[in-house]
Amino acid sequence: MRHAIPAWIRIPVFFLIIAGALEFLVDSGDNYAFVEHPLLAVVLLVFLLLLIAAEFILDAFENIMFQALSPEAKEKYMAAQQERMKKYDLKELYRKAMGTRPISEERDLVLDHNYDGIKELDNKLPPWWLYSFYASIIFAAGYMAYYHIFDGENQVAEYETEMLAAKLAVEEYKKNAPDLVDAESVVLLTETGDIEKGAAIYQTNCMACHAADGGGGIGPNLADEHWILGGGIKNVFHTISEGGRAGKGMIAWKSSLKPTEIQQVASYVLSLQGTTPANPKEAEGEVWAEE
Repeated sequence: MRHAIPAWIRIPVFFLIIAGALEFLVDSGDNYAFVEHPLLAVVLLVFLLLLIAAEFILDAFENIMFQALSPEAKEKYMAAQQERMKKYDLKELYRKAMGTRPISEERDLVLDHNYDGIKELDNKLPPWWLYSFYASIIFAAGYMAYYHIFDGENQVAEYETEMLAAKLAVEEYKKNAPDLVDAESVVLLTETGDIEKGAAIYQTNCMACHAADGGGGIGPNLADEHWILGGGIKNVFHTISEGGRAGKGMIAWKSSLKPTEIQQVASYVLSLQGTTPANPKEAEGEVWAEE
């Protein structure tokens, strides 16, 4: 095999096989393995150097063996080697691919057509063009069978599948990214740590209007069952985030607090339900019940 295929073909082929195997075996996500794991680039470089070194060693060993041959054997060997290498002559490969013939043979291609001294040659289509044409026919037949006979997945179906996968990925990401919580996805927090953080935020930002114990002042009483803009975690989160009634309610805290902080303080506010403030303000709004 070594004598049948020249080194300038063998080395790239073996190198690509090794690189392809590493790409297949190493999990690198959407990136190439050697990009995701730079150490693999070093490994591939080492493999390439080893392949080149192996060629030099084999050439040296072959040269030693060649020198040990008799003159007649050397001559036969060289003749066989030249014959083998003719298959990989780039000019010959180009000529076969293009289907060209030497100028000296053009007289055999002249047709019996003469247009004001302009002669026509009976050149055949280049092999590369013919093979490409045949390949396109085979591809077209397979394409038609896949999409029009066996109902293969078309571009619209692929788009819808990818959009659905993207939507699910976004929803999963939102579940694991607390600061993306909104009024639709917010849930009531009950952990002691979250309630304590909510209490700290409340004492810093809300106490001035709602009193330290939630009994109310400028703002309404947060300990009774009455709500102006609705109770429950979703309504309270939305009210804190977007602000109260236009012109008379509290400001929108979404520019000052993160979504997680609004969730924590909303959960703390709801934890005040049923407590007894020192100076409770008169109830405002309507009694709200979870549906």
